[in-house]
Amino acid sequence: MPLALIHKALTAILFIAIALPWAHADGSLQPVPALTSPVIDQTGTLSAADKATLETQLHTLEQTRGAQVVVLMVPTTVPEDIASFANRVGNAWKIGRRDVGDGVLVIVAKNDRKMRIEVAKALEGAIPDIAAARIIDGAMKPRFQQNDYAGGLGTAITQLSARIAGEALPAPASSGNNTTHSPNSSRDGFDWTDLAVFLFFGVIVAGPLARSIFGSRLGGLLMGGGVGFLAFVVTSSLIVAGGAGLLALLYTWIFGGSGGSSSPQRGRGGAAAGGWGAGAGGGWSGGGSNSDSGGFSSGGGGDFGGGGASGDW
Repeated sequence: MPLALIHKALTAILFIAIALPWAHADGSLQPVPALTSPVIDQTGTLSAADKATLETQLHTLEQTRGAQVVVLMVPTTVPEDIASFANRVGNAWKIGRRDVGDGVLVIVAKNDRKMRIEVAKALEGAIPDIAAARIIDGAMKPRFQQNDYAGGLGTAITQLSARIAGEALPAPASSGNNTTHSPNSSRDGFDWTDLAVFLFFGVIVAGPLARSIFGSRLGGLLMGGGVGFLAFVVTSSLIVAGGAGLLALLYTWIFGGSGGSSSPQRGRGGAAAGGWGAGAGGGWSGGGSNSDSGGFSSGGGGDFGGGGASGDW
């Protein structure tokens, strides 16, 4: 009997020892921290001066190249491995510009003695996995082994910035030559959005007037022809001119009203203008929400598919 009891006790102890780690692994994952700064240190390792120096490097990179690199130091990523944790954080933060996706995440799990460079898909050509591994082994690992975390991170950022600088990325919006890369601008700096707004509201005002003076059919033809001619003069594009003229013709025929173009017609045009303006306003606010909060924020574009490399020290 005593042997049987001892056997049962040992079995129970062994079961508990095996079950406890799995119970932790089945628990909640490490939360994704709030993105409040380009350098987030949850371990208290970096001094204020170290953090300021690294942030200056990262701000300079973003201002000159547009790409976003964020550094995150955590005590541990358990129960996840660092690659899974980095991918989850990267896709939650979506660092990098919305229309470009040029983001990089550098994660250090200090207690695990693990680090990873997670690269968004748009930069996997500039920073392939083998290059990320070389930066980890050559820049970070030897300095981390000497407890020089700020030096390792600073050197890694320098090397990442050099590789990003060699990539053909769109210029940042603040560089002064953003008209070249703006999707709403032509090569000579003309703003297509301004033309669309001008023609839209011009047709709303002039369409009912032309229809009331010349009649439905002739008024529509005159509006379509006039708008098409104006669009061609400004853009020198037959496609744009034809599309603008056709839209003006259809609008005048369908929404231009009849006869005196009285208040019901103006009300209908006003409703169309109100709906379009609301849509435009929503688009602008969504696009600007990443930069008007007063502090550091995500560009909203990085798509992280697992590119990058991990290492330890």
